[in-house]
Amino acid sequence: MRPKILDRIPPRFRAALLRIGFNLYPSYRATGGRVVHVSKDLKTIRVMLRHSWRTVNPAGALFGGALYAAADPMFAMLLALQLGDDVIVWDKAGQIRYRRPGRSHLFADFHVTDEDIEAVRKALQEEGETERTFHVVLRDRHGEPHVELEKTVYVATKAYYKAKIEQRGADKGRTG
Repeated sequence: MRPKILDRIPPRFRAALLRIGFNLYPSYRATGGRVVHVSKDLKTIRVMLRHSWRTVNPAGALFGGALYAAADPMFAMLLALQLGDDVIVWDKAGQIRYRRPGRSHLFADFHVTDEDIEAVRKALQEEGETERTFHVVLRDRHGEPHVELEKTVYVATKAYYKAKIEQRGADKGRTG
């Protein structure tokens, strides 16, 4: 099930509007990252992080914060697009490993598979919530890896999440 807002957009425009929306959104634009491609099935996003005066550290390499920020929302967004409006999707954790300094533009391809989506749906039916870990590598134009990123995404049905928050509030009231 797709988010309801996407139902109002003709399918042939969805990927382009997502790409444009990301690139115009102020907090994402500030990262220096640019979404350069979104697949028509909304399962893949390609990002480029520009090597420019806005994204480099004093040593001339891409700033670690820019590297992480440009990649940060992608897996959660891809899952949310595939799972629809009846779920809550949050980034839960991230880990970044620097392999070599980024001294040029870097690119990353974020992808969720049909197997990922089905595994999440099954876990939501059985347990109401789940976590999924994804990996991506930022590479230069020659394909050399510079950064490895691991992201853990939390997903829950809205009903499960609401009950969990209410229970947490009730538990806090008893101990407070």
